[in-house]
Amino acid sequence: MQKILAFKKVILVCFLFLAIGSCFLISNLKFAFDFNQFFPTGDKDLIFYEKFVEDFSTDDNFLLIAVENDSTVFNKEFLSKINSLSEDAKKLPYVTEVSSLTTLSYPLKTSFGYTKIPVLHWDDKTQYQKDWSKIKEDGLFINSFIDEKATSLIIVLETDDNLDYKQSIALLTSTRNLLEGKDLKEYHLMGRSFFYEALVNMQKRELIVTSIISLILVLIVLFIIYRRGVIIFITLISIFIALLIFLGTLSLLGKELSVLAALYPILMLIVGTSDVIHILDNYLEKLKQGIEQITAITSTLKEVGLSTLLTSITTAIGFLSLLFSKLVGIRDFGVNSAIGVLIAYFTVIFFTSSLLLIFKNKTLLSDKKDSSFWEEKLLKINRITFLHPKKILIFTLIFGLFCFWGASLVNTNYKFKTSLPNKSAISSDFDFFQKNYFGFRSLELAVTSKENFKITDFEIANEIEKVTQNLEKINTIKNVQSVNLIPKAFNKANNLNKADFFVLPQDKKTFNTYKKDANRYARKQLNKFMDTSKTKSRIISKILDIGTDSLNTTYSRINTFIAKNTDTTIVNFKITGKGFLMDKNAEYIQLSLFQGLAMGLLLVGIIMGLLYKNIKLVIISMIPNLLPLVFAGALLGFLKIPLDAPTSIVFAIVFGIAVDDTIHFLGKFKIMLSKGYSKEEAIKVTFLETGRALIITTLVLFFGFMVLLFSIHNPSVIIGLLISSTLVTALILDLLLLPVLLRKFM
Repeated sequence: MQKILAFKKVILVCFLFLAIGSCFLISNLKFAFDFNQFFPTGDKDLIFYEKFVEDFSTDDNFLLIAVENDSTVFNKEFLSKINSLSEDAKKLPYVTEVSSLTTLSYPLKTSFGYTKIPVLHWDDKTQYQKDWSKIKEDGLFINSFIDEKATSLIIVLETDDNLDYKQSIALLTSTRNLLEGKDLKEYHLMGRSFFYEALVNMQKRELIVTSIISLILVLIVLFIIYRRGVIIFITLISIFIALLIFLGTLSLLGKELSVLAALYPILMLIVGTSDVIHILDNYLEKLKQGIEQITAITSTLKEVGLSTLLTSITTAIGFLSLLFSKLVGIRDFGVNSAIGVLIAYFTVIFFTSSLLLIFKNKTLLSDKKDSSFWEEKLLKINRITFLHPKKILIFTLIFGLFCFWGASLVNTNYKFKTSLPNKSAISSDFDFFQKNYFGFRSLELAVTSKENFKITDFEIANEIEKVTQNLEKINTIKNVQSVNLIPKAFNKANNLNKADFFVLPQDKKTFNTYKKDANRYARKQLNKFMDTSKTKSRIISKILDIGTDSLNTTYSRINTFIAKNTDTTIVNFKITGKGFLMDKNAEYIQLSLFQGLAMGLLLVGIIMGLLYKNIKLVIISMIPNLLPLVFAGALLGFLKIPLDAPTSIVFAIVFGIAVDDTIHFLGKFKIMLSKGYSKEEAIKVTFLETGRALIITTLVLFFGFMVLLFSIHNPSVIIGLLISSTLVTALILDLLLLPVLLRKFM
């Protein structure tokens, strides 16, 4: 190491070149948000869905435009604008079909054959009252194309499947320009493209704002502690270069920044700062003792470098425990974060150590003597642990039981809205659609006929009708649509368009007559609900965003009805769709979490066992790090915060970072024992030489993650609150419980 540091200028230049090269690569980084990131990979329902959409379009290939009018939509000028908007929207990019009340019609059988009657005679105000009465009587378009109070209308734009970010922006820009051109200002949007735009914009905002605020807070903490501008400069330039190299590496690897990307700058800042502080504190202490610079830095790297390497590895392992998640987005976050932690370590060891040698001792050392303050406080803590071991153990036991109780209360009743930016246009529009149009979430059932039956057969139609009628009875589900809409519409058309006849024909002969009519006059409508083989179909509906646990209860209720009331020998029904797949995460989050943490604990235990060669020390090291994890679970339980995919990363972060303090404490303790110190003397010296660094790094971590409280993303706020409070808990356990355990069992 001494020979390497002799080339300090070469090392500094190399890192500067890496940072500059990374700047060019960063411009290629892309922000992305895809619901597929949060589908449980390998799940049989996901495999089924991927095959299902090969025959049908996805259930989110739409953009809804809800346009409000002051008192009522039945105003000729307003309806004229809506009709014009509906016609012009057909020319928008990536739009395949447009529907609105001004373009829809009823079929009607006359003596001359079938004709069409407009649902809404938008150009004849004398028929508005009659049309509205008919719409309410039928109930077909309420909460789908018009709200119950008739104060807004919806234009449905069907689009190409899986539009990317550029395509989404092109569609939204053209749509907004069209709305402004029609002088329609009171409108709300909902759909995949709108979510894409809002969440990517949120990612960019979060990345900038959290980086700036966390930087300011860390600056303040460092200034209060060190009161030396050069120390702050060394810390920040080290972290900045590590961050640049990290982002450049992600770009080089072709990674895309997801909704969790806002955490990367904070993680790099606090993990890097923690490494720097441990190196700095030890190095400055040696300089105060009059040790020559190169000898001091070499000794520091031997004493602290190994512990810092171990903490970086364990932190990386904590993040890599997320590989047990079934969600691609979470796994990617874990791998990327682990890469960042290791980049921060190597930057500090080589770049920061070389940079420290550039500055003279008097530039680095403060004139103010503050060692007595820290010595007094740390020795006081040590004395408390010596005098009151039983009280500390009893308190820890009570605290642990309290935490386990809280953790048992954790729920997974996650609502989609919590992932949206607070006080944003999309959040407001989401509430509007949730209130007036039963939200935007689709509930889809795949229908597969058996035994040579076709979807259009009378027997299958009756089975489908059983399921659709059951769905309509569930108060959180509306706008149920199936292939049966077509024969029911023809039955109504053959009975003077009376609402009472919007039912399936009772006899097979009449049904088959309408089937022939449908094949002749409604082929396009049939194709929306049926594949070319006529053996697969879909039932589509809307369901309120009532929370994952509540939705899973609804799914179970539907499946129970299907199993008991349908003829499964001729037809099969299966819940599917993107919303359903995201809700399935609740089944896997807890299992993946426990599997990942168990493997992480095992790997860390093995590493520490090889390092310390003492099984007692390994067991002792685990206790203060398991309790903070349970405490994080208790906070979720007591505060009734649902455990969702983003929140689940808290445990990986807490485990990976909290164990760092323990490693530094035990590492110093073991070194002191090897030098011939008694157990009590070793604990005392460990307090004096590592206690200050542990407290400082925890303060940096605390304020660094508290920055997330400024986030407009609810999961990020929760992550910041949980991690900050849990890391403080981990520090308290390390300073109070760890010395007691060492005295009692070592």
